[in-house]
Amino acid sequence: MSTTGASLQPPRRRGRKKVLDVLRIGFLVVVLVAVGIALWSNWAEVRGDLRRLGPVTLLSATAFALLSPFFTVLGWRVLLADLGSRLHIAPASGVFFVGQLGKYLPGSVWSVVVQTEMAAKLGVPRRRSAVVGLLCIALSALTGMIAGLPALPVLLTRGDTAIPWWSLLLIIAVLAVLLWPPLLNWGIRTMLRILGREPLDHALTPAAVGLSSLWFLLSWLVGGLSVWVMARNVAPDDADASRLLLVAVSGYLLAAGIGMFSIVVPAGVGVRDGVMVLLLTTQMPISAATAVVVVARFLTVLADVVWAGIGWLWAKSHHLLPGGPAPDLDPTPSS
Repeated sequence: MSTTGASLQPPRRRGRKKVLDVLRIGFLVVVLVAVGIALWSNWAEVRGDLRRLGPVTLLSATAFALLSPFFTVLGWRVLLADLGSRLHIAPASGVFFVGQLGKYLPGSVWSVVVQTEMAAKLGVPRRRSAVVGLLCIALSALTGMIAGLPALPVLLTRGDTAIPWWSLLLIIAVLAVLLWPPLLNWGIRTMLRILGREPLDHALTPAAVGLSSLWFLLSWLVGGLSVWVMARNVAPDDADASRLLLVAVSGYLLAAGIGMFSIVVPAGVGVRDGVMVLLLTTQMPISAATAVVVVARFLTVLADVVWAGIGWLWAKSHHLLPGGPAPDLDPTPSS
């Protein structure tokens, strides 16, 4: 009986996975259709606002968008080194950026799967790189949410009502507790024990958590500046400059953090963009906000593709891609 049950279990799991994938893809299609309809209905105004951006603004926004992922890989590399695998920036970029394209698939963990397989060819234990991949997602989302909280009152009240400052501090304190190294180490041990895996050889240190969080924060801020340089070009002349900076930079961090927690849709597509439109329309017409958000999303994808292309070329030349031959590893330890 147990043998029969065991043989039937994998097909059932595959069936549930197919259903979940269909639901996720269906939800993504609904989101994209809704965004497409909104864009189409306002296209005449949006097209005019796109023309107002200008080449200098677009080049500046593109430069910021391209810089943002580089700070992220630095944070990922710090975590990996702290747990015992120190990689040079070249192989680290090859592994990280190729894997990052997996975030555009439903489920939000495919990037970790690809990074784990590629890093294994560099002698990094799969358990270690998988934990670092999940930590990178979690810490990046948390730092983005913390730095984006100043824009929360604008999102909730459209800027008409003030939210007590102590409530924001309370939320920040709760999120900051999740960055506490002993709590992170406890969570890692618990997760591995539940999965039936051996514990890690090293525990996270406070210095590594702090430094990686700083890199992730810089990545978010640079991405927010990419939005801001476009927003200030299409905002009305009487727009409040400080409020515009708040909704463009801090609002971008808040929207991106919310999008990262929305694991149903790949890369937060639609979620981040919808929140950004809501925030930007407090300072500009909806057509201008839509133009900024559409270009910002395009630049985000462009940056991921450009860095993934660079990483792919390096990884291919060193046989790190899944399915390729294993490279000759340096016999010296990586830690």
